[in-house]
Amino acid sequence: MALNYRDTLLTAVGKNLTVLVLGITINYINATMVHTFNKHHIFRMNPRFILFIHLVFNDMIQLTISISLFVISYTFHTIYVYLCCLFILPAILTTQNTPLNLAFMAAECYIAVCIPLRYNNICTVNRTYIVIGIIWTLSSLSVLPDVFILLATEPLEFFHTRVFCLRDTVFRSAYSVKKRDASHILFLVVVWLTLFYTYFRILFVAKAADADAKKARNTILLHGFQVLLCMMVYVQPMLIEVLTYLFPGSAPSANFVMFTINQILPRFVSPIVYGLRDKTFRKYFKKYLCTVNCHPRRAVKALS
Repeated sequence: MALNYRDTLLTAVGKNLTVLVLGITINYINATMVHTFNKHHIFRMNPRFILFIHLVFNDMIQLTISISLFVISYTFHTIYVYLCCLFILPAILTTQNTPLNLAFMAAECYIAVCIPLRYNNICTVNRTYIVIGIIWTLSSLSVLPDVFILLATEPLEFFHTRVFCLRDTVFRSAYSVKKRDASHILFLVVVWLTLFYTYFRILFVAKAADADAKKARNTILLHGFQVLLCMMVYVQPMLIEVLTYLFPGSAPSANFVMFTINQILPRFVSPIVYGLRDKTFRKYFKKYLCTVNCHPRRAVKALS
């Protein structure tokens, strides 16, 4: 989530400004989507948009923390372990939430297309919020063992030492590493099986001429692309090693490129999936976005 290397002052300033501009832009777009969702009852009563806006809000938290760690890595380089934990824990939770949220969104698409007569009975607002609770519970259960292992294996003095803030520098026990790998594999296998199953069921069950079915298939493909981007986090060290081998002396650039692809690009894809592809949401979203951009004096009124 942060980069453990040193750059020249000019290069460091350029990279930090690039990351900050991208992060602020994406979070501004996402915040406008959250505002659009909250302003209109039609979206708050739709399970599809509830799951979508949860994904957007989750991405805002994850992106803010990742960029904060990026800047900290250049400004302070190392911080106290107990402070690092305050950043790392929510970062891990939100990172784990993303593929689970995408899996449930794919399941919602499947129900809407393949069993539409039961959709209103299965996909209710209350059940959607229960699903969101399940997402956070599963993510919490995946990280809580790391916290217990940390408290059981590390002396109290460790929390007052300074480290470069990464998951592996805090949860450095061999048990935590094995548990992390196992949970990643389990989560990704379940998510990919869900995506494949829902995609092919929609492909074979729905009529080829059905526009809604085609849109649902394309949506699940985009979910798969998002999950693929999320998976790159798990193979980032290997990819950096390959890039460094192919382009000797390019380790800083390779780290920066991988950070941008792994942490920023997936957050940019989320608004496109529903926010810009859905005609109804896009109509209201463009109104608020244009209000802020085209009429600065009305921005405060529109967002109040």
